Amino acid sequence: MKVSILISSFFIFIFSYAQKNENIGNISFESECMGVELDGSVTLKAWGNGRNYLDASEQAKKNAVRDVVFVGIKKGSSECNSFPLLKNQSAKFDNEDYFNVFFADGGKYSQFVSLKDERVMEKVKRDKKKNGETRTHGLVVRVNRSALKQELTKDGIIK
Repeated sequence: MKVSILISSFFIFIFSYAQKNENIGNISFESECMGVELDGSVTLKAWGNGRNYLDASEQAKKNAVRDVVFVGIKKGSSECNSFPLLKNQSAKFDNEDYFNVFFADGGKYSQFVSLKDERVMEKVKRDKKKNGETRTHGLVVRVNRSALKQELTKDGIIK
């Protein structure tokens, strides 16, 4: 009898201190530089949120391209150019229609990002977090910065 009360008390004590992290889906992870290639592309670890792996991986690709264009890469290796392609932040709002189409599902952004640098072991132990209905995945992606800059210049976004 005493043993069962002691065990019950122990479990009540342990489970009363267990905490569930409900903010994982709301945390914003910054892309971080993993290296620079000689063809003008950068290898990044990017994060994305989604209902499943496919949604989260597409969002991670969009986030990587967005960070190169608008934010710049400040975390990780210092090899990456920390300056964004668009130095004038008002260009983002002045060309809102262009970027809405550019970042749409299956849009032009997908021409400038790939999963070339993701290794087999990276796929096996891919960073992932789960919060209720959403998942957060970290992927290793390569963004072709020089081709992206040429495209934005050709389209009149970068002057």
